Amino acid sequence: MTTDAHVLTGKPRDGAGKGPARRLRAGGKVPAIVYGRGLEAPAHIAVDPVEVKQAIASPLKFNTLITLRVEGQPDRLVLLKDYQQDPVTREMVHADFLAVRPNEEVKVNVPLVLVGKPEGVVAGGILSQNRREIEVYVLPSAIPAKLEADVSALKIAQSLHIRDVALPPGVRVKTHVNYTVAGVNVPEKEEIPAPVVAPAAGVAAPGAAPAAAAPAEGKAATPAPGGEAKAPAPAAPAKKDDKKK
Repeated sequence: MTTDAHVLTGKPRDGAGKGPARRLRAGGKVPAIVYGRGLEAPAHIAVDPVEVKQAIASPLKFNTLITLRVEGQPDRLVLLKDYQQDPVTREMVHADFLAVRPNEEVKVNVPLVLVGKPEGVVAGGILSQNRREIEVYVLPSAIPAKLEADVSALKIAQSLHIRDVALPPGVRVKTHVNYTVAGVNVPEKEEIPAPVVAPAAGVAAPGAAPAAAAPAEGKAATPAPGGEAKAPAPAAPAKKDDKKK
């Protein structure tokens, strides 16, 4: 957890559209917007993208509580909700901040980490994690860096649900569904295909039609249905010896 907010400075900006935004980026700044608690309307500001990344360079990452100081405006506690990047250079081109109040809960997603080796895995099962993040409600100053779930007691075909996860003090989950966060699956049996045996020479393969027998010498072939039998071809006459001995 953290109780000290990181400080980020910004400046008010006038105008919207591609032109003003392009000029801001040329000067090393990016356009940003602040919305949420205590604001009648979203505030348009300009911030340094390098300082934004430095502000969230903590174990909390996007859930890092930031003190935003803008010229001519009171300090605000904010969370970085999103930022856009250039598809080619991957540089930050816009940032969105959510204004929060220290005494009001915020909704954030916190990473879920599984700890322990399940009994079912020792017995040959496979551990699967259904949820990588958990949506929780918590005061801004008490946001945890992660949630831990002990899965060491899980046996094969058993699951861990959200109500089984021990939450830190002040952290709440709002859901009517006791959804599954992890489980140990039954290992799949490997199927070994039966060996294929080639038929011996002269033996027809199973299911194959028998070969037709050749007609005996001197006999007519059996006519096909609807056809006529053909007589066997006559034998060639023997040659006579023209020379007399």
